[in-house]
Amino acid sequence: MKIELPNQPYKYVTENSQECDEQTAFVLTSQNEKYLENAKENRTHSIINITDIAPLFGIDKIKIIGITGTNGKTTTASAIYSFLLDLGYKAAMQGTRGLFMNDTIVEGKSLTTPSVLNTYRHIYQAVEAGCEYFIMEVSSHAIVQKRTEGLSFELKILTNITQDHLDYHKTLEEYIHVKNSFFQDSGKKLINKDETKAKFNFKNTYTYGIENPATYRLIAYSLNNGSSGIIQHFQEVVPFTASLHGFFNLYNLMAAISATHLITDKTLEEVCDVVDNFAGVSGRMEQVCAAPNVIVDFAHTPDGMQQVLNALREKELLVVFGAGGDRDALKRPLMGRVASSLAKKVYITTDNPRFEDPQAIVDDILAGIEHKEHIVVELNRKKAIEMALEEQEGEEVVVILGKGDEDYQIIYDKKFPFDDREVVREFLNL
Repeated sequence: MKIELPNQPYKYVTENSQECDEQTAFVLTSQNEKYLENAKENRTHSIINITDIAPLFGIDKIKIIGITGTNGKTTTASAIYSFLLDLGYKAAMQGTRGLFMNDTIVEGKSLTTPSVLNTYRHIYQAVEAGCEYFIMEVSSHAIVQKRTEGLSFELKILTNITQDHLDYHKTLEEYIHVKNSFFQDSGKKLINKDETKAKFNFKNTYTYGIENPATYRLIAYSLNNGSSGIIQHFQEVVPFTASLHGFFNLYNLMAAISATHLITDKTLEEVCDVVDNFAGVSGRMEQVCAAPNVIVDFAHTPDGMQQVLNALREKELLVVFGAGGDRDALKRPLMGRVASSLAKKVYITTDNPRFEDPQAIVDDILAGIEHKEHIVVELNRKKAIEMALEEQEGEEVVVILGKGDEDYQIIYDKKFPFDDREVVREFLNL
């Protein structure tokens, strides 16, 4: 993608060597340096280092908040964005759900963390729109590939570290190292104190937690009719209420409340007053129907599944899930074990199989399940969902996991329209 920059010797900048010409400068990043010769062959106007171009995008005029972790990035980012807007600030948010600015969606869903220049472009748009804050999700892939190169963060946040993306990182140790590498500088950090795998530079570090002493600690909570809690911050003790369900969401709320307090001049009480306005994120513990009770969630890791199913443990659960193809295969049997141990009945189906054989993915999941009496395999995801809905009785809850608010299914390299929520609505005539 070419980006036009006014008042410069060149007309455009790009990070794609194929787009270079006499009017277009090549922005050199850690990701594209191997294509430098190709940029020269295409008669690029000039070569610019990514860090040198940062000021032209107004990066020094906005406060950037980066959030990483296996689970909770999207909910935490969305909560901070919501709190800031409700407190009267102008803010932008970039992540899995797309690009949002001042309560308006600007771009649809894309990578959790886009390429460096695309992030710069989004920041430029945010600065032009008068935003004071830019909240972004930072994936482990982005950390390795240095897609945050040249960015100066006002605050970095760690939600948690559990198993994911071992197709890319190869070992859990490497994945943990990558996540922790984001927190080795002396900038301001907010760390989940209950995450035992977290390793970070103690300078300018603040913490939040429930189990352990922390800068911001949840000293009491309730999970009835949403959630509520009392936060202790040194001598301050402040209550909040929220519509979000599940113990895991208490951590997301704690991270968002703590972060908002750290980056603004608002009191903790003022921040907590707007928490209840946040309605949550589409596709995250989303109740599609109350009677019968049907919930859709994006959980696609063993830990994520366990958190969601534990949040509903008072109910009998019918769980529909699969696992993505061409992705971390080691987590599949663990996902099977979690589902079979917490659900009354499990319907194993496809997720986004991509180029993998769907049955082979299912076999990996089944390998983690010892007792298979209450397991059903139905590779057609629509049929699997309908089967669960058909067999649902009384107070049972159908929980559909893995895709959340995705409106497609990836088979080979093609995206086909598919939305778990729409399947439910169609079947129940909602």
